Amino acid sequence: MTTSLFFNYTKVFPTHFPKHIHKTNNNRTPLFSIYSSMAEKSFKYVIIGGGVSAGYAAREFAQQGVKPGELAIISKEKVAPYERPALSKAYLFPEAPARLPGFHTCVGSGGERQLPEWYTEKGIELILGTEIVKADLASNSLTSSAGATFKYDTLLIATGSTVIRLTDFGVQGADAKNIFYLRDVEDADELVDAIKAKKDGKAVIVGGGYIGLELGAVLKLNNLDVTMVYPEPWCMPRLFTSGIAAFYEGYYANKGVKIVKGTVATGFDSDANGEVKAVKLKDGRVMDADIVVVGVGGRPLISLFKGQVAEEKGGIKTDAFFKTGVPNVYAVGDVATFPLKLYSEIRRVEHVDHARKSAEQAVKAIKASEEGKTVDEYDYLPYFYSRSFNLSWQFYGDNVGDTVLFGDNDPASPEAKFGTYWIKDGKVVGVFLENGTPEENKAIAKVARLQPPVEHVDQLATEGLAFASKF
Repeated sequence: MTTSLFFNYTKVFPTHFPKHIHKTNNNRTPLFSIYSSMAEKSFKYVIIGGGVSAGYAAREFAQQGVKPGELAIISKEKVAPYERPALSKAYLFPEAPARLPGFHTCVGSGGERQLPEWYTEKGIELILGTEIVKADLASNSLTSSAGATFKYDTLLIATGSTVIRLTDFGVQGADAKNIFYLRDVEDADELVDAIKAKKDGKAVIVGGGYIGLELGAVLKLNNLDVTMVYPEPWCMPRLFTSGIAAFYEGYYANKGVKIVKGTVATGFDSDANGEVKAVKLKDGRVMDADIVVVGVGGRPLISLFKGQVAEEKGGIKTDAFFKTGVPNVYAVGDVATFPLKLYSEIRRVEHVDHARKSAEQAVKAIKASEEGKTVDEYDYLPYFYSRSFNLSWQFYGDNVGDTVLFGDNDPASPEAKFGTYWIKDGKVVGVFLENGTPEENKAIAKVARLQPPVEHVDQLATEGLAFASKF
């Protein structure tokens, strides 16, 4: 299984204040700070990055009894950590859309919503709207673009990923207006404004991965004329088999989403206002477009630490406790390359589930080390999921080996329900399921963890979910 389910095209965040920002909590202490030059602050713990991992790490620190003033989160974003997956789903809904503060961490896993006030109450300092431009791990020091210095005893790197942009490769016209990337809430706000401005217009999505599929659905819900373009023979080939992909491509087609496969965008035309008006494809076709959304992959944000930490497989090399080779420096989420115990391999995983769990593991390890104790090694079961239209799938385990498709995968079926088993060395190592109940999803997770032997592969096709339910 690949270490990432993002789609690389070939192989930063815009900043303006969002509409929803809480600068103070009535007459109490400011909930966040933007430090000017010459300022210097010291903390026992600093988290660099303000995404999902930061929110879950903060919760774990609070549960471990962090004292007021000991912990700071430094983030380029101007809002407290939030559940990023909402941006490609409910945030873009035409009716009753999700908005902050509704999806601050840690609601994505059923936990308490950590509003900015929560951090104040816990004595955790949110240093938002602050870009770190230099990290000197030898001197335990971080420097912001404004010249502020932040000292720490222990550093948790949670910088996540940045999107791959077509402008990075000099694609003609890729800097036109209304070409969007979706990584943070500000990106989502800009896309929402464009959807309203280009009502009933034409949208082209470049990329057939998570972002492509989820945005293809939600833009269609906004009554846009949607076309998806991707170079692969089917959508999400890093996870989906051709049989799995055939269902989703057929389902999307039935919803009116057009799909163009086997080609890429090589340029864009703009109108007199600089707004995109057409997408030029490598195969010679030209498609009209009022909105373009690009989802062609991401890169872990580790440039600050180049030459200071060991790297492997595109990320920062860590142990099973997410400790790097530099004393008192940990790395979690997208940026961490770690030992995946279940498969005795070193991997880097880009997914919200790992972002949450790796952050919790690192904080537990940090606190245990201070007390002369130990914690269990990180024993992660790879887990991926997505929701679009009325669909909802989950995958657990490893997608290597032979595959067996089971169930009803007819995209025209009103109650399609199907799945796939992956079998390697006579054992089930991975399971995919569309439209599973909570109990069924727990069952396939257990099978992926246990890796039971299979004497006859044909029995999996015949038994389907009944096989997983036996365990």
